[in-house]
Amino acid sequence: MVAVSASASSAAPPAVPIRRIGPADLRIALRMGWDDFLAMRGDLLFVALIYPLVGLVTAFLALDGLPLHLFFPLAAGLSLMGPLVAVGFYELARRREAGMESDWSHFFDPLRSASFGSLLGIAIGMIALFGSWVYFAGAIHDAFMTNVPPPSVSAFLARLFGTVEGWELIIVGNLVGLAYAIVTLALTWVAMPMLVDRPTDSWTAISTSLRAMAANPAMAARWGLTVAALLVLGSIPAFVGLAVVLPWLGYATWHLYTRVVDREAWTRT
Repeated sequence: MVAVSASASSAAPPAVPIRRIGPADLRIALRMGWDDFLAMRGDLLFVALIYPLVGLVTAFLALDGLPLHLFFPLAAGLSLMGPLVAVGFYELARRREAGMESDWSHFFDPLRSASFGSLLGIAIGMIALFGSWVYFAGAIHDAFMTNVPPPSVSAFLARLFGTVEGWELIIVGNLVGLAYAIVTLALTWVAMPMLVDRPTDSWTAISTSLRAMAANPAMAARWGLTVAALLVLGSIPAFVGLAVVLPWLGYATWHLYTRVVDREAWTRT
């Protein structure tokens, strides 16, 4: 009898319930995210500017000291950090949805939450992922092109777009970048808002994110493309557009999470 009780107590908790979603859910999430942005933009624009400022600093460093060929990988790699930067927006969307105070002073509340350790663990993993992307981007460049720095931006662009090696670099580099984007999406699109939603461990959050993607591969891909397209559009005017795009996507990701994860069923388990 004792053995049975011990076995039952050590059993793994039930898996977090997830739903199948469709295109309408993505549209609703984006619309609700935009509503959140309109309701809270006055308090948050200065916070959102942190992200474009990071982009501008990256551009300055790339043009003023770092190898020129690493500029695009660094700028593109910032999107890998997006889910981490958006944690505060998940919290604000959660509070507004629950009818709680949701001004900018609550942006950093996740840093004081019971899930902070799990968030920190995933954050470290994402930083490592970003670092490995930059490393491999440099290695791919050296494999296809000479590692001698080009004398100017025009010379670099001429070599990149005017040679067979340059086009091979573009194709392989983008394919590797796509793989990194897919991994980031799979690990975080549900996991990060889930850790903001309620206390849980990082493995439960990541495994739920992977299960959600396996259950909704087409919608996950469509969401990833939507995020990528909006981030590119927001980056074009010197990254300034990200001050709008980032909070919008952060809020929308929260609402998409609430449509993917059956939170009521989860509470009952």
